[in-house]
Amino acid sequence: MSTSTGGTPYDAIAQVPAFAVTSTDVTDGEKLPLPQVSGIFGAGGSDTSPQLSWSGFPDGTKSFAVTMYDPAAPTASGFWHWAVVDIPASVTSLGTGAGDERGSGLPAEAFQLKNDAGLARFLGAAPPAGHGRHPYAIGVHALDVETLGIDPTATPAFLGFTMFGHTLARAVITPWFEA
Repeated sequence: MSTSTGGTPYDAIAQVPAFAVTSTDVTDGEKLPLPQVSGIFGAGGSDTSPQLSWSGFPDGTKSFAVTMYDPAAPTASGFWHWAVVDIPASVTSLGTGAGDERGSGLPAEAFQLKNDAGLARFLGAAPPAGHGRHPYAIGVHALDVETLGIDPTATPAFLGFTMFGHTLARAVITPWFEA
């Protein structure tokens, strides 16, 4: 996704090489389907995390983090919808719905941080009515450590801070939604 500064919202964390991420549920540059829209916030969806597969990450990758971020949210800091930490390097996909309230589709080592709504799960798109089209940057971050060593009570913003010096490469797809 291009932003007015020429990159992705994750470039504020660190500009790094790219690798590939694909999804059978969402498409880069296309409208989010209803399963990936929020039901919790009443936007008509079911808060189902999308299927993701990634490849082409650099040698030396020891783990991954997956995040979803809305930089257009009407806050001073955007809105973090999902953050998964400590995905082993041997895992190169997450199934549809992996980010439910139990993280039932995540590898045993991985865990979800609370999003900006205070929920340790995937929260679908729910921009305010009339606020226009919002981009949802879904990032897979290739990291040079097996674990970031952060506490499960950490925020996604702290995750970004902690990933800063450990991100080898990043794959991003950016669907959008408008209420």
